[in-house]
Amino acid sequence: MSFPSLSPDESTPFRIIFVCTGNICRSPMAELVLRDLITRSGLGRLVTTSSAGTGDWHVGEQADTRAVAALAARGYDGSHHRARQFDPAWFADLDLVVVLDRTQDRILRNWATTDKDRDKVRLLLSFDPDQAPLSDVPDPYYSDDALFASVLGMIERANQALFTQLAPAIRQGDR
Repeated sequence: MSFPSLSPDESTPFRIIFVCTGNICRSPMAELVLRDLITRSGLGRLVTTSSAGTGDWHVGEQADTRAVAALAARGYDGSHHRARQFDPAWFADLDLVVVLDRTQDRILRNWATTDKDRDKVRLLLSFDPDQAPLSDVPDPYYSDDALFASVLGMIERANQALFTQLAPAIRQGDR
């Protein structure tokens, strides 16, 4: 995949948002995982990550305690997350909108008012050839701790694949 408008500098970082349903499980996990990869690579000043949900049910709430626990078990700190709802006006300020399943893909593409904005929307698993056939990262909300851990593993693998594709382009733009 080629990344839109990849000519970052310190004043205009490449902006990525992860979107799931309520912004308390999958998208906060994805945001933190990619942020960690970016920070550890030294590219933190060139890429920003955030997350949101398509629904407004959990706006202002912390991440689900099971998501926070799964993250903590792997060394991530999800305790500061607060849920928010995606605003279609944000498209103009985003470079990549990563959705966790086909439902969000449909919703965000419908909310986008231009082809350029629709082209920014990508399924997370599409970055990982091994997981791409699955399309969707399962929503663990109505399940148990084991599914949260499994979902986090899927997110880590897909984000590593995303990062592997993104980092060279970011580094090239930093020259």
